Amino acid sequence: MKKFLSLIALSLYLVSCNTNQPKLTKTGLTKEEKIDSTNIKTLFNSALTQGRSYEWLRDLTQNIGGRLSGSPEAAKAVIWGEKLMQEVGLDSVWLQPVMVPHWIRGEKEIATYTTNGTQKNVPIYALGFSIPTPNTGILAEVIEVKSIAEAEALGEKVKGKIVFFNRPFDDTLINTFSAYGGCVDQRVNGAKVGGLYGAKGVIVRSMTNSIDDYPHTGTMSYADLPVEKHIPAAAISSKAANILSDDLKKDPNLKFYFKQSCKTLPDAPSFNVVGEIKGAETPENIFVVGGHLDSWDLGEGAHDDGTGVVQSLEVAYLFKKNNIKPKNTIRIVFFMNEENGTRGAKKYAELAKLNKENHIGGLESDAGGHTPRGFSIDANTANTKLLQSWKKLLAPYGLHDLDKGGSGADISPLKAENVTLVGYRPDSQRYFDYHHTSRDTFDKVNKRELELGSASMASLVYLMDKYLYHNTQVKP
Repeated sequence: MKKFLSLIALSLYLVSCNTNQPKLTKTGLTKEEKIDSTNIKTLFNSALTQGRSYEWLRDLTQNIGGRLSGSPEAAKAVIWGEKLMQEVGLDSVWLQPVMVPHWIRGEKEIATYTTNGTQKNVPIYALGFSIPTPNTGILAEVIEVKSIAEAEALGEKVKGKIVFFNRPFDDTLINTFSAYGGCVDQRVNGAKVGGLYGAKGVIVRSMTNSIDDYPHTGTMSYADLPVEKHIPAAAISSKAANILSDDLKKDPNLKFYFKQSCKTLPDAPSFNVVGEIKGAETPENIFVVGGHLDSWDLGEGAHDDGTGVVQSLEVAYLFKKNNIKPKNTIRIVFFMNEENGTRGAKKYAELAKLNKENHIGGLESDAGGHTPRGFSIDANTANTKLLQSWKKLLAPYGLHDLDKGGSGADISPLKAENVTLVGYRPDSQRYFDYHHTSRDTFDKVNKRELELGSASMASLVYLMDKYLYHNTQVKP
């Protein structure tokens, strides 16, 4: 009998303990999580059957094309973005003026060298902000290095030569953005180091893990180097880099020739394109969702970053399509000049501070339009754990990665202790096949992958809008 009574007492104790715990449904989710799961499924269904992002991207890339800051194409893209936000029916749409750099490529670049009596043509593109070569081009011996440190160690030995930076991606790194981060310093700072020690020019291996004949452009900097020490800088294709490296071993005294006519013009007026859905409960609290409208001039700016722009707007479209009224204001921003200056991002953050706007979160898409994998989180510990707790809601859609990390170049100026910034992270394996090249075109984007990305972003914004504010110390 005592044993029986003890079992009853234990059962009553367990029941009393469980009354304070959320009740799980048959799916293993709480009642509230079940509601969230249903709403997320609705967002995905809408994106995959009624999404608009792919046709928006077709229009942007096919009818406008590459959109380097200061160019006529960038100006057309601003008009395109403003009109599209109005068509989607955002509560308000406006243009935010910003002065941007205006660098132009000029005539097509040329590069050749001769070894063993054979002339070889080299695929080459000037790097953004590089100065031109003389009208007759540059001809000099080549000295190959694998790093900035190696070039600095050579010092005056590079004088009168063309410095060839040839450090490839680390192919053992699964995340190709990590491999990019391990190499890109030679593109950005190579000309500064070469110029400091009297080199005639710099050529850099393209930033890619592919071996092909498509050079990758990108920005470079002379930093505080005196103008008289500025030297021309260009990228050659990864395949050409391998061939040149082999030829240098056989013929160390071969001379490399290249010619480019790029130049920097005075800063030009441009705009960030901004639109928002006003929050129903706390409209003074703002979530930013965005990508960058500008692109390099070689291709059509599809993956970098047309996909991010159209996915960001589709977040708002999906909210409106499904009659989801956010508690906080959801602001969509098409940032200008991410590629060679981040002037748009800096202006946006400057005005947000000046206008005393209360940003509580941001989401950026600038990693291509490939299959969704998850998000990287730049937030305080509490909010990071909160976002990671949503994995069970997001994992059914392939969104398994919810890790600490960076957010994006355009929203990072908003960083603060109680501002939760997130970067959308699709699969990275193909991104650097196209990044900053003539291959970054509309046909390289898969419609379903693009739409899955839009739905993934909309789902995270839905959760952040619903729960995040209650986990911060920000006062309205």
